[in-house]
Amino acid sequence: MQSLVQTYFTNRWEVDMVKIVIEAGSVTMEAELNDSPTARQIEEALPIEGRANTWGDEIYFEIPVVAAQASDARAQVEVGELGYWPVGRAFCIFFGPTPVSTDDRPRAYRAPGTPAPSARFRVPSRSSA
Repeated sequence: MQSLVQTYFTNRWEVDMVKIVIEAGSVTMEAELNDSPTARQIEEALPIEGRANTWGDEIYFEIPVVAAQASDARAQVEVGELGYWPVGRAFCIFFGPTPVSTDDRPRAYRAPGTPAPSARFRVPSRSSA
């Protein structure tokens, strides 16, 4: 899927959460970024535009953020979660299983040579379409 994805800041509405809007074609979705160092870097980079790619039921696109893997990174994620993948400098949106899933839940990719449990940084989110 090659569609333009646009992410932008709408307002800071809680002390530790940032509300963002993600647009892809005619689809608009609200989400929240936590107050982690990577999430703050993503917020500072907004607005972000990119070409979306899919990997199973994950949508991802490269963003202008360079961040290390977080100590609490994990491979198993839930539908609706957002993530940052340091290896690909990518913002990830999980909608369902990926090619490495072992059940119906999304599972993030772990690049060879990256420390366990994964190369993903989890940015907890709540999203609605």
